[in-house]
Amino acid sequence: MIIGLLNQKGGVGKTTLSVNIAASLSRSGERVLLIDADPQGSSLDWAAARKESQLFSVVGLPRPTIHKEIKQLSSGYDHVVIDGPPRVTELARSAIMAADMILIPVQPSPYDIWAADEVVKLIEDARVFKETLLSYFVINRKITNTAIGRDSVEALAAYSIPVLSSAVVQRIIFAESAAQGKAVYEIDEEGPAAVEIELLKDEILKEFLR
Repeated sequence: MIIGLLNQKGGVGKTTLSVNIAASLSRSGERVLLIDADPQGSSLDWAAARKESQLFSVVGLPRPTIHKEIKQLSSGYDHVVIDGPPRVTELARSAIMAADMILIPVQPSPYDIWAADEVVKLIEDARVFKETLLSYFVINRKITNTAIGRDSVEALAAYSIPVLSSAVVQRIIFAESAAQGKAVYEIDEEGPAAVEIELLKDEILKEFLR
C-alpha cells in the first residue's frame, strides 16, 4: 500500500501523521519506507534527530518524478508513506499519481477546510487516469470537548471525499516525540496518542482492503 499525505495548508500536522503512521505500520513487522517529498525535509529532520536504530527507511525525494520512480523505490517494502509537499504543485500531482490512497489532514478550522479545495480538485483530476485512487480526510490536532470538531466534519461533508472516523487529538507528546526522532508509542506505548494512531492505522488498512 502506498499512502500519500497532502494538504496545501501548512501546520496541519502532515509530517507528524506521516511519521507515526509509518511507525505504526512497522510495529507489526511490516517493511515500511517513508518518502519525504516536502522540500522542507521535515521527515528527514525527524530521522536525523533519532539516536536509536531507525524504525523504518526514510528517503528524500522532493521531485515531481515520484510516480515514475515509485515502482523501483517501493520494491522490497510492504508499505510506502509519502510525506507530501505543502503546496499544490507538479510535485503534489506526482505524489497523488504514485499513491493508492491519499490522506488529507485537516485541523478543525474553517481555514483548513477552505484550503482543502485545491487538493480535492487535484485528486478528482487524478481519478481520470487512476480510477482506483482512494482518498479521505483525517481530522488532526482536534481539541477535545469543543463543538468545532463536529462542525468541521459536517463542513467537510460538502466535498465528495469521506472523513475517517479516527481523529487525532492535539497533544504535546507529538512535539516531544518529534524532537527526539521518536514515534509517540516509544514515549508512551499505552497512552492516548499512541492509541489514536493505532486506531487510525487500523482504519486505513480496513479501507484499503475493503
